[in-house]
Amino acid sequence: MAQSSPTPDSAADLLDQVLNPLLDDFQESFERGFTLLQTCPEAVLSAPLQADLRRRLEQASAELRSARALRQAAPIPVALDMKVIQPWHQLVLEVWALSAARRRAP
Repeated sequence: MAQSSPTPDSAADLLDQVLNPLLDDFQESFERGFTLLQTCPEAVLSAPLQADLRRRLEQASAELRSARALRQAAPIPVALDMKVIQPWHQLVLEVWALSAARRRAP
């Protein structure tokens, strides 16, 4: 039995089903990072490192908003390059590490 190729509509739906939750997860993680930084003691993360992380979270959040807007405005389904997503993933890992460090701190 031959497999049929996905139709453009089903490929677009699949892309949205995969990418939209991923983008939502990035947004949630970035927001969590901002929340953690609001009350982060310098014993856990120094002020210069907090400022650097905040700056990178702000940049990534702006990039994420732009990516969502471009995807919505595009007349065809648009994916995101891994070169865009990889730094966001790294930030998520940093937010997780900060959260763990905050839990371990006295």
